[in-house]
Amino acid sequence: MEPRNNVTYFVLLGLTQNPKEQKIFSVIFLLFYILTVMGNLLIVMTITVSKTLNSPMYFFLASLSFLDLIYSSSISPRLISDLIFEGNTISFEYCMTQLFTEHFFGGSEIALLLVMAYDRYVAICKPLHYLVIMRQRVCVVLLVVSCVGGFLHSIIQLSTIYRLPFCGPNVIDHFMCDMYPLLKLVCTDTYVTGILEVANGGLTSAIVFLLLLISYGVILHSLKNLSQEGRRKAFQTCGSHITVVVCFFVPCIFMYGRPAKTFSFDKSLSVFYTVITPMLNPLIYSLRNSDISNAMRKLRRKKRPVKS
Repeated sequence: MEPRNNVTYFVLLGLTQNPKEQKIFSVIFLLFYILTVMGNLLIVMTITVSKTLNSPMYFFLASLSFLDLIYSSSISPRLISDLIFEGNTISFEYCMTQLFTEHFFGGSEIALLLVMAYDRYVAICKPLHYLVIMRQRVCVVLLVVSCVGGFLHSIIQLSTIYRLPFCGPNVIDHFMCDMYPLLKLVCTDTYVTGILEVANGGLTSAIVFLLLLISYGVILHSLKNLSQEGRRKAFQTCGSHITVVVCFFVPCIFMYGRPAKTFSFDKSLSVFYTVITPMLNPLIYSLRNSDISNAMRKLRRKKRPVKS
């Protein structure tokens, strides 16, 4: 296969070519990004500082918030900058870096959500053995395995697209570098590559999503053995997890679980799981989890200056 020989940079068309819409979107996405950073940092800081939030569930939740923060930061700042300054060119190397980063942290988050479902299964279905099964070393290993899974997924994505020849067109009809828009610019047949992408992205997401639904189905079925207060707390926790899972997986499956084609609504769908979902996750967990809400209130009270 011939190496790429003509393309050193790409042109991102962005969300819109309308200058007025660009200004409006830049303000909206800047606000979303600020809320994402503040919300996820608050979750991480609250869980780290609070002495009451020391269970494995909160360790994984802090890890999820950290991944959300980095995942959003790999996309949102560039998107906002392009909307404000209309600088829509991106070098080939930066494009590949963004592709790797977004899929690394996105893939790690997918694996971590599966780990969090397992954690809830053990806590609710095997409560007497919970602290033995989910001891600290096991939690760290599960987090590392999640990151390794995200790394392998991202490496496959990057190696697949990097070896293909780009020898002419360099205009990407998107606001970020992603597999399907890039495949449109490759000057060779990409049928096999498209099948590999569906398997690596869409099929993997669909299988994990199915496993998550099954696990939460088993968990909800076992709630009949708990007290009324136990059922209430379990519903709160599992409800938060299920909401996050649906918001993240459904758009991803639709984006990557189909043949390698692009559609006009792809950019809007991408905004949902790359910009909006990382912002909503802290809100979902903090509103539906009384322990986190109480810990945040205590943290705020500690930071207030004492009046003399």
